[in-house]
Amino acid sequence: MDSYDTKKRVLLIDDEARVRTSLKMVLEPSYDILQAADAQEGLDVFRKEGPDLVLLDVILPGTDGLAVLQTLRSESKMVPVIMLTGTKSVKTAVDAMKLGAADYLSKPFDVDELRIVIDRALNSLELEREVKQLRSQVVQRYAFHNLIGKSSGMQEIYAKIEQVADSRTTVLITGESGTGKELVAKALHYNSSRRERPFIALNCAALPETLIESELFGHEKGSFTDATARRTGQFEMANTGTLFLDEIGDLSPVTQAKLLRVLQEREFTRIGGVQPIKVDVRIVAATNKNLDELVRKGQFREDLYYRINVISLYLPPLRDRGEDIALLGKHFLAKRLEEEKRPHIEFSKEALELLVRYPWPGNVRELENIVEQAFIWSNNAEHIVPEHLPAILKGDVRSASLHDDTISGRLSLEKAVMEFEREIILDALKRTNYVQTHAANLLGISRRMLKYRMDSLGISRTDRDPTSEPDPAVQE
Repeated sequence: MDSYDTKKRVLLIDDEARVRTSLKMVLEPSYDILQAADAQEGLDVFRKEGPDLVLLDVILPGTDGLAVLQTLRSESKMVPVIMLTGTKSVKTAVDAMKLGAADYLSKPFDVDELRIVIDRALNSLELEREVKQLRSQVVQRYAFHNLIGKSSGMQEIYAKIEQVADSRTTVLITGESGTGKELVAKALHYNSSRRERPFIALNCAALPETLIESELFGHEKGSFTDATARRTGQFEMANTGTLFLDEIGDLSPVTQAKLLRVLQEREFTRIGGVQPIKVDVRIVAATNKNLDELVRKGQFREDLYYRINVISLYLPPLRDRGEDIALLGKHFLAKRLEEEKRPHIEFSKEALELLVRYPWPGNVRELENIVEQAFIWSNNAEHIVPEHLPAILKGDVRSASLHDDTISGRLSLEKAVMEFEREIILDALKRTNYVQTHAANLLGISRRMLKYRMDSLGISRTDRDPTSEPDPAVQE
């Protein structure tokens, strides 16, 4: 067979030569046909040739087809087996399906039906293989040892993930925006026994209060004005898997109370529903806020805090992981080179020193964005040099100036922090053409939080670049 031939191989196991000949004539234009006249020969061919599908007669000399089916299923659960019989016994069909047959056909065959059944089984097999491959890739991608970092803070994270991944214990991940909290949540899920089950992520700060409850618990048709159909909530979709609640500190007191009940009772009711729905969901939560302080202020329920804070993982900011910055920068650059199939390039010594010296207020997310920009500016150069890092050059000079003014007493620490934050937000707005939603994503915060910080720092439309196009999003 030509090495480029993509025809699937079908094994016929039938003791009637006439049936095998007939099936071979019908199927051979589309498939490569293998044949066997009895059970033992069929098993030998199956083990040697590894067909993509088996057509198996129920009535065979010596060992019957159902016994062969059991052996095939024990040796390979992936390869579909379609049972063939000259009788129309319902019991036989049911027994075959219980043993794992993909389908069941009675002789004489309708040729079109036979082709449809085979195509359907092979398509299902192909889909199953793709899903299995994708799951394997996802598991590998989020394996905890693939988290980049050799600093002591990251080594501690690795050890804790390994300890708690395969439990159902609720985990709270804390740390500044952009430190990689969702990546850690995925590492917990994909290194647990739930890895084959759903991982559902919900950003609690990204949804208005009017939608968050429906998003979490779902709703019944007609339960409110826009409920034109039943909606499945995130808890239901995550059943037997993991639900990642990002920015959980942004939940309102009402939603906090309902979430607490679900965690205690392991059941919920859809909006407008009356029937409780039982769920088996592992909760991993994350926040960039100080929940202890929110509890003291009465803004976060103490009982919910203790419920989600069974195991706590703190992700240190990138500025405290100096030895990881170069590693991460090289990792993101290698990733872009592989994606674009470009020749190998490296950071110059001066560029790496610049990266390590920069304070990274946007943490790992900002570093990845900066490397992306440097990759584009470098074009076909052999090295990324400081000139390919204009945002860092500007920020490095500015941060040095703020540092000197603060240390010399010319500027208070509070004002220096506010001025630095103002510069970062203005830079993010400029990079995104003043689209607040995009700027918020770049900074790793919600649009609502960005607007709050802009108001606090006195940033308005008048601060935008007068040469840029008007953008209604800045007025949202």
